[in-house]
Amino acid sequence: METFDPTELPELLKLYYRRLFPYSQYYRWLNYGGVIKNYFQHREFSFTLKDDIYIRYQSFNNQSDLEKEMQKMNPYKIDIGAVYSHRPNQHNTVKLGAFQAQEKELVFDIDMTDYDDVRRCCSSADICPKCWTLMTMAIRIIDRALEEDFGFKHRLWVYSGRRGVHCWVCDESVRKLSSAVRSGIVEYLSLVKGGQDVKKKVHLSEKIHPFIRKSINIINKYFEDYALVNQDILENKESWDKILALVPETIRDELQQNFQKSHSSLQRWEHLKKAASKCQNNIKNDKCGPWLEWEIMLQYCFPRLDINVSKGINHLLKSPFSVHPKTGRISVPIDLHKLDEFDPFTVPTISFICHELDAISTNEDKKENEAESDIKHRTRDYKKTSLAPYVKVFECFLENLDKSRKGELLKKSDLQKDF
Repeated sequence: METFDPTELPELLKLYYRRLFPYSQYYRWLNYGGVIKNYFQHREFSFTLKDDIYIRYQSFNNQSDLEKEMQKMNPYKIDIGAVYSHRPNQHNTVKLGAFQAQEKELVFDIDMTDYDDVRRCCSSADICPKCWTLMTMAIRIIDRALEEDFGFKHRLWVYSGRRGVHCWVCDESVRKLSSAVRSGIVEYLSLVKGGQDVKKKVHLSEKIHPFIRKSINIINKYFEDYALVNQDILENKESWDKILALVPETIRDELQQNFQKSHSSLQRWEHLKKAASKCQNNIKNDKCGPWLEWEIMLQYCFPRLDINVSKGINHLLKSPFSVHPKTGRISVPIDLHKLDEFDPFTVPTISFICHELDAISTNEDKKENEAESDIKHRTRDYKKTSLAPYVKVFECFLENLDKSRKGELLKKSDLQKDF
């Protein structure tokens, strides 16, 4: 994938919004079948323009209105907000206090910087294949819980374009949830607690909740490769002392000695597991059991959610198919059937897909009549670039939403016939 030059962004965005952005699928998503009157018209969008100019409370009548505005403004970033009681672009004309956020998808934001205390390969905005596994585990754990524990059907996972992932839960009933219920859901999904000063961030009791057991099962599949080989979390004294700070003092000295005699993180982890089970057999000691190693695994691998993003109905979140202005990568949907193969470094940049388009257009211009309309052009344009498979993932998600909506409507009409 070619390198991205931020100085080219304004020109690239013009081409992207004119020829490549998947407007019809995007509108189809946020219009939700047009079932609720003015649902799309009352939705807030915000645009970040060049030089960090930030415009909130944008709203649009229809797909064509949205297209025109995006092609006029060429936003560096697009955020999606709530569906309000009134049109957001008229919020200044509404009586004070009447303009209220009413509905929004339940969203989750997982950012790699929140794992800086437990990853050894990178820090802050940097990511690499060695730490990306954290995002893979996070998606597996959260998605399983949303589906199995809560029964939510329509979940869209999206790569942020730089160092994290977002999830949009779009079921009709979920979009109506209050802030308090959203907080409860995020609380249920949160285990790692405490700021920088808190060493031990996970505390389990003897009664292990099924959600935690199932999360451990997922982490187990990745732990050896991710934590003991790639991150090498017990490589040297500096790194293993961080882990020894999480175990009871009664077994610390013995582990310190065994760790010094061992030659790899894998061997040291085996010592830790043995010490934990020995300690568990000592009835008087209530500080450890198998959950001691689980606490460490969870602290190093469990998802870290940004709670505020999820609980606020009026909180904005970066839109799918937005472009990341620092990396140039498109914020693309992730295919969960191929999650383990997803590689953020192969996600196309805006410069890459625009160059693909240029190459194709040059060939086609020779063959095609100039009079062909821009619309006809664009409906096919993204399909000729590396963006196509990601739009396909989005379309599968939309098809499931449509099916489920039709199913609900059929159910309602059947119920009405029964009366």
